[in-house]
Amino acid sequence: MNLYFAPLACSLATRIALYEAGPAAAQTQFTQVDTRNKRLVDGGDFYAVNAMGQVPVLRTDDGELLTENSAVLQYVAESFPEAKLVPEGRLERARLRECLSFIGTELHKAIFLPLLDASANPGAKEYARERVAQRMGILEKHLAGRVYLLDAFSIADAYLVTVLNWTRATGIPLGEWPVVEAYHRRLLERPSIARAFREEFELYQAAQARK
Repeated sequence: MNLYFAPLACSLATRIALYEAGPAAAQTQFTQVDTRNKRLVDGGDFYAVNAMGQVPVLRTDDGELLTENSAVLQYVAESFPEAKLVPEGRLERARLRECLSFIGTELHKAIFLPLLDASANPGAKEYARERVAQRMGILEKHLAGRVYLLDAFSIADAYLVTVLNWTRATGIPLGEWPVVEAYHRRLLERPSIARAFREEFELYQAAQARK
């Protein structure tokens, strides 16, 4: 497999999932993308890989291209079942998809996308900030008394910790939701997450230096 990624973007969640899979996923390749200019680091046209110009994109061992974060995460989890990144049982899997949808639509797209997009107008940013308290409040309530979003670590946690990293760049005071903040700090210490974040932060810094 080959993961097309941008440092610290939502594709970080897939890197985390692959590291959770351990040696079974060791042959995975990683291709860095400059999402601002829609170019691969070797100069290739990223639009030729994904017409949307967005990461993640996963090229499977069969040569198929898979896009959209939730789909990529589930494919990786199902490719390495020994990592147990998806729960067993129909209802539990539905809860996983529920979490992925909440993170993707209510946090990633509704809040962080407008706040991180330099071209978003002030009205869009204000609209996003007005919704932070409600969404974080729901997350605070759900995580109370829990270690993870579900009964065990899953790809939903890999996605959520990635998104919560963006509170630093957007000035969202995570400390206003102490349960969420504690969850975030705890997960950043998980070996797969610490490794993935450290590596991509270094790549991010190098990319910023080139600019």
